[in-house]
Amino acid sequence: MKSPQVLTVIIVAVVFALIGYFIAGPIGVDPATVAVSIFIGALLAPFISKKEVESSKSDEVKTLYVGNLPYRANEASVRSLFSEYGNVHSVRLMKDKHTGKRRGFGFVEMSERDSEAAISALNDTEFQQRTLKVREAKDRPERTDEAV
Repeated sequence: MKSPQVLTVIIVAVVFALIGYFIAGPIGVDPATVAVSIFIGALLAPFISKKEVESSKSDEVKTLYVGNLPYRANEASVRSLFSEYGNVHSVRLMKDKHTGKRRGFGFVEMSERDSEAAISALNDTEFQQRTLKVREAKDRPERTDEAV
């Protein structure tokens, strides 16, 4: 998104300040104070919102592979384990498509800034009597429809 032009921001700030000035008088508030407050707020608003958008972009999601999971483990228990190290977005435990039984591995999506701590803390540790293997997931190769 393009940042607003400075002249446009100033014009909008002046318009809001004038509206505030004329509305403040009849309700018994100092019009000059209201106008100045609104003017300053309108000038700062585009810059504040721009910083919020930039900070939310820095919260990228990373997918972690979790191997050697106990077959009795469920999404809630894995989420609880990983949430000790940061913000968990999702947990997917893989199942056999024919039997519906868990296959002993899955994927956890969590904030990129938290993923390294989770990998360091949980790789080669015991969880429900199994030693977990935790690492960054590899990208899936593109599937072609030729191999049917």
